Amino acid sequence: MQILITGGTGFIGQGLVKQWLTRGWSLTVLTRNVSKWQQTLPQVRWFSHWDELGKDENWDAIINLAGEPILDKRWTEQRKASLLASRVGVTQHLYQYVTSLAYMPKRLISGSAIGYYGFHLPEVELTEDSQPGQDFAAQLCVAWEQVADEIRQLGIATCCVRTGVVLGHGGALQKMLPPFKLGLGGPIGTGKQIFSWIHYDDMLACIDWLLQNPNICGVINATAPQSVSNAEFAMQLGKVLHRPAFCRVPATALELLLGREASAMLLQGQRVLPKRLLEEGFTFKYPDIASTLSHLLAQH
Repeated sequence: MQILITGGTGFIGQGLVKQWLTRGWSLTVLTRNVSKWQQTLPQVRWFSHWDELGKDENWDAIINLAGEPILDKRWTEQRKASLLASRVGVTQHLYQYVTSLAYMPKRLISGSAIGYYGFHLPEVELTEDSQPGQDFAAQLCVAWEQVADEIRQLGIATCCVRTGVVLGHGGALQKMLPPFKLGLGGPIGTGKQIFSWIHYDDMLACIDWLLQNPNICGVINATAPQSVSNAEFAMQLGKVLHRPAFCRVPATALELLLGREASAMLLQGQRVLPKRLLEEGFTFKYPDIASTLSHLLAQH
């Protein structure tokens, strides 16, 4: 297969690239640092500007996962603009590129996030049909999906994947581990907020499965079937690491660190269900948090 990927050097993208290379597929990946990645994975075709690609390319699929990490800095106006450019801006460039092609790609899988839904009380169940929220993260996802929909209107089978917190070797879990290993981990704020997550292996399998099933279009929630409260997650993580997990992180501390808007993503939650994945027959290898953490942290 001939696949064009944005975000191929990110947490999820790297896993897909390595997996698909083992199948002998031809991968072309957008990156800002071509020389670094050419040395790391020389079998991939790397590019940094859209005009480096020809108009007669014949792509089987485009995987659009570009986006800077959303919670690594305070959301200043400059940071918000950067987050928009890395998601919406890149997808707009992709749209312009696709309109120039002699052959329409057959498939687009485009990233989004469960931040689309905004924040809700623990008992509220959210599916692909639920309405978007009003905060910045929600509106970012709405704008991101709107550009992907413009690409869909060109006649490409398109799927937008609203991803939960991906738990794997790296990403969010890696940042959580140090305090928990020291016995200083615990719930964030009240701990009642719902944490919607997915195992890294299931995330890769989901995108690969959607690629193999181009008849499945529209929105997909990429979250495990069993969401947990933040307090339950902390308890399970402490249990797997054989450490206490009672050191509650005060809401005020997070607000000081990240600002009120960004900290809300950790202090308020949403119970997002993978309704369509389950209906379409996708099988989760790690449907619950206990098996997920046990698998990921077996060596700790």
